[in-house]
Parts: sequence; C-alpha cells; structure tokens
Amino acid sequence: MSFEKRASSFSNAPASLSAMPLTASPQGTRSKAKLSLLTLAVATALSANLFAGNAFAQESANEQASAQQPNQGNNRTGIERISILGSAAAVSEAPGSAYYMSEEELKEFEYTDIMRALGNVPGVYVLEEDGYGLRPNIGMRGTGVNRSDKITVMEDGILAAPAPYASPAAYYFPTFARIEAMEVLKGSSSIQYGPRTTGGVLNLVSRSIPTEDFAGFVDVAAGEDGYGKFHTYMGGSGERAGGVFEALRYQADGFKDMVNGDTGFYRNDIMSKVRVSLDEAGRHQLEFKFKYSDEVSDETYMGLTDSDYQSSPYARYAASQQDEMTTEHTLMQATHQWAMPTGGVLTSTIYRNEFARNWYKADQIGGLSLSGGGLELASEFEANAAAGETLSVRVKNNNREYLSQGLQTQYDFAVNGNEYVLGARYHEDEEDRFQWVDLYDLDAALNMALANAGVPGTDANRVASAEAFAAFAKARMYFDDFTVDFGARFEDITVKRENFGNDLQRLDTPELRENSTSAFLPAAGVTYRLNDAWVALAGVQKGFAPAAPGNNEQENEESWNYEAGVRYAGSVAGGDARFELIGFYSDYSNMHGNCTAAQGCDLDNIGAQVNAGEVEVGGVELLGAYTYALNGSVDLAFDAAYTFTKAEFQNSFNSNIGIWGNVTAGDEVPYQPEQQLRTGVALKGSLWSLALNARYLGEMRTEAGAGTIAADEKIAVRTIFDMSARYQIADNQSVYLTVDNLTDKTYATTRMHGGVMVGKPRQINIGYQASF
Repeated sequence: MSFEKRASSFSNAPASLSAMPLTASPQGTRSKAKLSLLTLAVATALSANLFAGNAFAQESANEQASAQQPNQGNNRTGIERISILGSAAAVSEAPGSAYYMSEEELKEFEYTDIMRALGNVPGVYVLEEDGYGLRPNIGMRGTGVNRSDKITVMEDGILAAPAPYASPAAYYFPTFARIEAMEVLKGSSSIQYGPRTTGGVLNLVSRSIPTEDFAGFVDVAAGEDGYGKFHTYMGGSGERAGGVFEALRYQADGFKDMVNGDTGFYRNDIMSKVRVSLDEAGRHQLEFKFKYSDEVSDETYMGLTDSDYQSSPYARYAASQQDEMTTEHTLMQATHQWAMPTGGVLTSTIYRNEFARNWYKADQIGGLSLSGGGLELASEFEANAAAGETLSVRVKNNNREYLSQGLQTQYDFAVNGNEYVLGARYHEDEEDRFQWVDLYDLDAALNMALANAGVPGTDANRVASAEAFAAFAKARMYFDDFTVDFGARFEDITVKRENFGNDLQRLDTPELRENSTSAFLPAAGVTYRLNDAWVALAGVQKGFAPAAPGNNEQENEESWNYEAGVRYAGSVAGGDARFELIGFYSDYSNMHGNCTAAQGCDLDNIGAQVNAGEVEVGGVELLGAYTYALNGSVDLAFDAAYTFTKAEFQNSFNSNIGIWGNVTAGDEVPYQPEQQLRTGVALKGSLWSLALNARYLGEMRTEAGAGTIAADEKIAVRTIFDMSARYQIADNQSVYLTVDNLTDKTYATTRMHGGVMVGKPRQINIGYQASF
C-alpha cells in the first residue's frame, strides 16, 4: 500500500459549493508515487539504529545521565517532544528571542483568533482580514505578513502549512481555539526548525492526553452577531495506555451587511490521540494522532471604496454575494519515542496532511479587476442601477488540493552535562490547481443569476510539488555562567511545476519547470548570567527560504540575522518582575515576494515569486511583566510588549506585486508598522478575575514608498481595547464574559485589493466552562 495523492475537486454548482473530497479529478490524472509505508518504516528503523549506536557508544561517558530515564516508572508521562520550549521557565536559557504562552494565559481572554493573542509577543506582526482569524496573516521581524508564508508554522512540531515548500501561503491554519499552548522562537533559537528561518517559528501545541484516570472539559459560549462556540474534550491514562478526544465548533453570522447574501462562517474541528507504552518500563511509547476539520465561510476579497467606507463601513457589495470558502483538512500522525538506558531520547514521527479548498469569489466586475476599477463599478451599480440594467460579475473557482507528508526523527542526548540534538526530515508536498471561472449577471434588484458556467481546469491546470531532505545538529554547552548554543541546518530541495494547460484530462506530458537547491545554514548564540536576575544574550543566524516553482530566476531568499539583548527575572518592590530588551537586525541579500490574490497581485501573475534583492530590517523588542499581591487574596498584574521596526528596500525594481508596485531604493516595506504596543492590566482574586488589554498599531503603508503617506495608501493609527471577566461558581465550574473591541472603534485593516477592509466591531460573548 502506498501513499498516493488522490485528486479531488469541489463542486462548481453555485447553489452548493460544498467540499467533495476524495472524488475523481480530471480523468487520466497521473498517479504520483509517494512515500510508501515500507519506505518510511525502513527509514525509521535505520535512523533508530544509527542513533542508538551513537548512544550506546557513549554509555560510559553518560552513566550519570542514565539515572534520569525520562519515562521509566511513569507510563502516564506521554510523548512530550511535541513542544519546543515546554514551559515559560525554559525561555530564560534560550540564546535568542523566545516566548511561551501557557494554557492559563491563553484562557484569559478566550480568544478564538490567534492574531489577537499574538499581540502579547513582541516582534510579531499580524494583519487582520476577516475579523475572526480564519486565515491569519502573520509575520516576524519584517518578513511581511501575507498568509504567514514567510514564517515556519507547526503543530506539535510538524509542518502545518498545506504545502510548506511548494506553496507556503497558509490558507489552512490550525484552529486556534483548541490549542493548549503556543511557542514563538525568533533568531538563533529557531535554527533547527525550517524551511523558513529568517523570521521565526510558531509552534502550536495541541491538547495533551490527561494523566488522570478520566478527565474532561466543556466550554459553551454565545455572543453578538450570531457567535457561538462549543468545545469539549475527554480522556485519561491507565498504566500502559491513554487517550483523548476533542471536538470544537464555532460560528458567527458575520458583522457585515449585504443585500441577498450571508457574511458568516462555521468551522468544525475534531482531534484524537491514543498513546501506548510498548514495555512495562515505558521506554518505548507509541502515539497516534488524527485530526479532521472543515469550514464554510462567506468571505470575500471585495472591500469598499473610501466614500462608502466613510458612510457605511460595515456594508458589503451585493456583487460578492456568491463568495464562499469551503475547506476540508485531515491529519494522520504516528510518533514513536524511545527513552534509552543511556538517557538519550529518540523521537520519530510519520505524518500526512491533506487539505482541499475552493474559494469561490468575485475577481472581476464589469470586466475590471477589483483594484482596477471593479469596486467602483460595484458601488455605482448598487447605488444607481435602473430597472433592466445588469452588471457582469466574474466569479472564480480557486479550487486547489494540497498534500504534505514525510518522516522526521530527532535524537536528544547529553554528554558531561552538555546537551545535544541531532535531527533529520524527509518531506514531500504538493499543490494541485484545477480552477475555472463562472460568469453571473447582477440585476437592478441585486440578484445574481448564472450566465455562463465555466469548464473545470480552464483557468489554471497545474501542479507544483517539492521534495526536501533536511538535517540539523545543535549543541548547548555550559561554562559556569556562560551558555553557548551553536549548530547548523542543511536543506536539499527540489521543486517543480507541471503545467498541463488545455490538457484537461492530463494525458499528455506537461510543460515542466524544475529547480534544485541546497543550503547550509549555521547559527550561534550565547547567554551570560550576570547575576541571579540578569541574563545577557546575543546570536547570529543564516536566514533562508527556498525559491518557489514560480520564481523565474530560481533565487533563494537569504539573509544574515543578528540580535542582542538582556533579560531580567526577579523581585522588584515586593512583586515579581520580568523584563526583556532585544535589538535585532536582518541583512537580506535577497527577499522574496509572493504574488498571490491575497496581496492584490495582478491576475496574470498569480503564483509568481519576485526577488526584491537587498532589504534591511532593524528594530527593538521590549517585553515586561509585573505582578504584585495587593493583599492575601488579590493580585495586580501589569504586562506590556512593544516593537519598533524599520524595514527598507535597498534596490529599485518593478515588482508586479500589488502591495509593492514600482519600488525605489529606500522605500519602506508595506504593511509593516513602525511601532506597535500592547499593554494589559489584570486583577485576580481567589474566585474571580478582571482583565483589560489595549493594542496600539502605528500607521502602515499599503504600498512601498517613502516620506509622508498618502491618505489612500495608508492604514491609520488605531488602539483597540479588549476586556474579560471570570467568576468561579464552583470548584470545577466558571462563567466568563469577553468583549472584543470594547469601545466599538471603527477601523480599516487593509487595502490589498483596491478597497478598504474593515475590522470587527464590538463583540460581547458570555460563556460557561466545567471540568471533570
């Protein structure tokens, strides 16, 4: 039995754009041989034997480590190598910028939108799009934010993007509401996690298996605009086995107003894990993970003209009434962990992600693109259409399927008190585009009727794929107050694009573009403990991102990244304080820009990748927290995260990307705020808590430029307040209230498609939680 990608498609029926996974795509689509179970099993065995041999060869040098035996006598511990940091305490030893967000911190505001939670982390930038965080746009240290395609996103240490090498734009993102912890690494700390090492790494930790015999949780919430959430999990552990099952659904009717159309969404997500100890001592543990999710969201790229935004900011044009995203995602993952008698731990994982989606959305109005006059036509027609008049609307089936699968293994061990990690990953991924367009007529009553149904595959009929082998070695060595981290990552990548063009049955040999590249990426960092409270740190790292199949020059993204700073953790004026100040500088020899519809790119260039050449990014990250006990039962807590960033192109060029445009050396990178600040204050009693969060975002350019920002190329300064309150009604039950955008501020988020997109207005939610 082999892993084969079974082509599938979404229905183009206008009345029901539902997912139809695992059904036949174009007849004659070739079967692409993928990793077989036998191949993966052999690779796992070989890697285990290799690393085991190294471990036992060092047994005499590691006698003191053998006493640790991580899992012996505690079969309920489980496989814990899914975390990068594992706790907030581990941050103090990281040689670069690191942040660990615990479940307790995540629950404070009960965010279902990861972009609101990431405001706690300095050096991380987010760009709102739909208001609910369904498709996050996340960047780190000036990388850009489009679809999070410039950072490495993982869940439980496994690459989460649908096709992280061949097509990294993350139209799929793990459902944040079910995440147990979040870890962010930037700079030299992130070298062992690729393929994108310039900005940083985001690892989301899923629900762990309870250590109790039986435990569970339920969370039910409701709010404005039809918001609803149901979240539950239950599971437990015995002497030799354990498991957990989790289910989540959340939905909303949406906050925009449109004639003859909906603007809401729903998402379902289920996850299960089973862990088995293969021996009585618990040295060999096997864990299986399965996850399924689907989504239907009535989302669009169609914003508003400036005049319509000023008069009716939450309106949406009727020309977008057919717009809808449908998605389906499955994950299968098996992990084996071997706690060796020598104290080393070998962890190997085989994984397979499948993702299918069709974003059925208007991309031309009256024959014009949205940013090329189409929005103005939609606005004018809706306001002044006379009986009998019609407006042509082109709706595109952005029908795509993705496959991401592979095997990775990691060996952690210690010698003479120093820590070492060796790891390798073989990975394959693929993006299959089989797209078409439908034409509608919008009448004066603002009803849309199908005028011409397109033929599947006639808009885009191509496959981008990648094969990659990566290996890394990392050491952490202790010298009294000095801790030195150093290591390197190696990537060997082959990407190709097969364009079938008009061969809709895919029977003939496609037009082929192929590229292979290798990269050696060193990194080093040092921390020095100045005293019990203060730690100084510094690091340097080679940044890298592989060229995409659509990169005509096949040039990789490369940079040298530097950072230095201090951390403090101790007591101040009778309270507990934490402080961190880090300066960073990234010197790109080449930066990538990806031409996607999400960036307002010209429709003829979708899928292309632009080389911007030299770019310089510099800035400062500041983090602080202080907790003080007001009396025996009430704590007062303050915290803040500030980021200053300056990102400038060093070359002049014509990008053909909407948000970059014609770039002149010295222009600032768009959608990169110079300043952002989040501050929070909370009161916590024995049975209650009250918290207020303020997020300030400085003005942003929507196109590359310098000097004063023109009004129609600017996202204005804004400050958004969120509030939460919780009361414990019993030992295992609580009720909570959350308010997003407390002051109900109206604000613009993007202008990516020539129109203004608006942020979410005030939303009040109430909820009930119980654990058992």
